[in-house]
Amino acid sequence: MPCRPPGARVRAAAALTALVTLTAGCAGGLESENSTADSRYIEGDGTATEFDAGDRSTVPDIEGETLDGDPVSLADYRGDVLVLNFWASWCGPCRSEAPVLDEVYNDHKDAGLDFLGVNIKDNETAARAFEDAQEVPYPSLFDQPGEVSQAFRDTVPPQAVPTTLVIDREGRIAARVIGETTYNQLTGLVESVLAEDDGA
Repeated sequence: MPCRPPGARVRAAAALTALVTLTAGCAGGLESENSTADSRYIEGDGTATEFDAGDRSTVPDIEGETLDGDPVSLADYRGDVLVLNFWASWCGPCRSEAPVLDEVYNDHKDAGLDFLGVNIKDNETAARAFEDAQEVPYPSLFDQPGEVSQAFRDTVPPQAVPTTLVIDREGRIAARVIGETTYNQLTGLVESVLAEDDGA
């Protein structure tokens, strides 16, 4: 067995540690890759925050193309409750929460709930393969540079991958989940917003 000098062993251990840290979770994927990242970075642990109607921020004007090449804008969803989910194909928690998102969407779409994904920091081919494998029933905006997440930096920034925002009928951010969400958590958030009267 070849003998490595101490410096090489230290470098190899450091590289292994970095690799484990990178693949263990995706919370840092959104902010750490942006030079203009929001400095208030928070670990993505599935924590939810709800905002009272009087304290809600209006979503920024966002438009672009879906992974299928169709034009999409957040303004298209005004009047419905919208779940906006930031995801990437390389994100393990995104894969494990995908069936949860699909189930919540299918359970509430007839009540006026829409879903839109935002695929960030990703390869388009890999993102398409993810959607096909997960059989995602709603569109996703393709945002390889991460510009959509940065557009939220002055309102309610995503701060992690995955992050899920619940947007009310008036286009205001009603709730945010930083990290992987669960069926019960997301169902509670969307049902609360769906129960609000228009113009609440």
